[in-house]
Amino acid sequence: MSKEWEPENVFDVLGSEIARQILALASLRPLSANKLAEHCDVSEPTIYRRIHALQEYDMLDEQMEIDDDGHHYKRFRTNLKEARFRVEDGQFGIDIQLKKDYTDKFTDFWNDLEKGAEDVSNDANPDSRHRDSSSSDLSGG
Repeated sequence: MSKEWEPENVFDVLGSEIARQILALASLRPLSANKLAEHCDVSEPTIYRRIHALQEYDMLDEQMEIDDDGHHYKRFRTNLKEARFRVEDGQFGIDIQLKKDYTDKFTDFWNDLEKGAEDVSNDANPDSRHRDSSSSDLSGG
């Protein structure tokens, strides 16, 4: 579960130059932690600490990849689209916009469910256009 996007928390995360470099690099294309460490010229443990912090605030997504030899590894991509800070009524406020928010993910999930239900319905319907034309009609009609 992601942490609250309180200004203090987000300032702490984005205050790290390494975290900002990760977001910038991973916005170009998904990269492994190893590649991120090389580009940022820091150790992998340092990269993983920053990756973890960015993931806690949903600013970075991970994708599991499998290479030709069957080895599994993670690649990371930026999920942050925009962060806006404001000062009002004597306090700081923050608005975070992700590239794909949870509403979009739920909509995609729901559409996939509906498509799956429609496919099942078509398979169960004898008048379905997906029916094998070589099957014979046993109803005698």
